Amino acid sequence: MDVSEGTFQAAVIDRSHTLPVVVDFWAQWCGPCVQLGPVLERAVAARAGKLELAKIDADANPRLVRTFGIRGIPAVKAFRDGKVAAEFTGAKPPAAVDSFLDALLPSDADALVARGDEESLRRALELEPTRSDAAVPLARILHGRGEPAEALEILARVPASFTADGLVARVTLERAASAPGQPTPGQPGAPDLREAFAALDAGAHERALELLLGALSSSDGAREDIRRVIVGILDELGTEHPLAREYRRRLATTIY
Repeated sequence: MDVSEGTFQAAVIDRSHTLPVVVDFWAQWCGPCVQLGPVLERAVAARAGKLELAKIDADANPRLVRTFGIRGIPAVKAFRDGKVAAEFTGAKPPAAVDSFLDALLPSDADALVARGDEESLRRALELEPTRSDAAVPLARILHGRGEPAEALEILARVPASFTADGLVARVTLERAASAPGQPTPGQPGAPDLREAFAALDAGAHERALELLLGALSSSDGAREDIRRVIVGILDELGTEHPLAREYRRRLATTIY
């Protein structure tokens, strides 16, 4: 597919949100470009439907050349989700091109995570035991089914994930609230977080965050676990989400 400055947005940037788009910056006078072109075309064709190839004439599209800092051709840039995900410059042998393209494609675990059902998530974790985007949804399924022990066991394998840690903290809080001899939720020393967790389960993140933040000031013994739950929610929302920005600031104010 030949792409120009006028069609680049739709053909490459927008399309890359659906599947990877490999862009070959080339020119007719460039010997290595002429060598690489057929190699790329055959390799992409062999992976039919999994990615696309866009060819850009560097001489005819100088603005794109400047935008992407092309200093030598052939230059190959792979786009995924609107951004450059991988790149190389110069002619490459078929084996190197195959490796480059295969690295752009979803792995078996990626496909299983995308399905999202319990069986698929378990199979994904068999392939990649520390994968947080499989462990967290599976732990939520187990937690919702009343199997917190297995949920915690799965989450314990996930390193450096605030989302996973927040779910661990929630299970810890719920277990503490239901332990024999503990004060009834709402009594001094026993924060009532049931409404907050119900809002969270319903997807009402702002309501959940507001209730959890409000519980911090009167929950000395549970303060750290509540903080971890809030941080986990903010992590899952993402740094650019408006709620995440607002409640990260408010959490810092409340704690410090």
